[in-house]
Amino acid sequence: MTPHTASGIEIVHLSHAFAGRKVLDDISLSIEEGTSVALLGPNGAGKTTLMNILCALIKPDSGRVMLDGVDLARQPDAIRRRIGAVFQDPSLDTRLTAWENLEFNGLVYGLPRRERARRIDEVLDLVELGDWRDEIVKGFSGGMKRRLEIARALMHQPRILFLDEPTVGLDPQTRARIWSYLEHLRTHRNLTQLITTHYVEEVAGHDRICIIDRGKLLANGTPEELRARHGTSMIRCMPRDAETEAALRAAYPDIRSLAGGRLGVALASPDMLDAFLATYGTRLRQIQIDEPSLETVFLSLTGRELRDRAPGDDTAAGVGEQAI
Repeated sequence: MTPHTASGIEIVHLSHAFAGRKVLDDISLSIEEGTSVALLGPNGAGKTTLMNILCALIKPDSGRVMLDGVDLARQPDAIRRRIGAVFQDPSLDTRLTAWENLEFNGLVYGLPRRERARRIDEVLDLVELGDWRDEIVKGFSGGMKRRLEIARALMHQPRILFLDEPTVGLDPQTRARIWSYLEHLRTHRNLTQLITTHYVEEVAGHDRICIIDRGKLLANGTPEELRARHGTSMIRCMPRDAETEAALRAAYPDIRSLAGGRLGVALASPDMLDAFLATYGTRLRQIQIDEPSLETVFLSLTGRELRDRAPGDDTAAGVGEQAI
């Protein structure tokens, strides 16, 4: 864990359980001011529970959280004024216009009338919804609603922004636009961001990535650091029959079961690939050779794949896959 910082986010030995099941297990994490950190993990890993704790919606069983130099347990109301949040489930009032949703949020935070008007114009322009300010939200697309939720989270000029699965269900163009907004905020406003996702292809552009699974923080570093420490070259293949699968499992005790009936074998050297192809090449339906990547980082740390992919992503087979 990095040294304590007066601003940003500091989480120390945080644990929480539901109905006797531990969903967060001794999480410690320090995020410097102005950085963007992606919390990567599958559904059920504990990401949303962590977000709810950081947003002062639930109290942890143990541990300490400091946000922007303020103790969450002692001053939850002060924390709420310092953070903005976009939750996974929609929370807009679809009966109101975009402007009315933002006006109500400004009233909640006690913004003066002139400042509310100025801030509404500013955040709507940021997310390219100025032309829809007087339109009823019920008629908005999913992407427009998500952009409006980001605008609402920025109304009171928070120092920290939490986003829980912000691009789930969105088309590739809208996802790219949202990541562009978030990068603009980080670089131009020094806004600290913690973003959860289970889309591995979306995290490479963040300053740091934290991998979480079954409530445990397994790794934390830049994309380059994680690939260097935990990434592996891998053969992914699909055997033609049960006999070939049994032979592969006997020959490679550390072989991994992957999605869609595929198997994964860590590639220790180029010579190993030649030997593998000579022995099994004609007995496989398909084969894919992966270089060290964030996907293989997750696989090596957890023993399983992040199976869900973002809408429009058609790279499940990956570069280098061949039908045999």
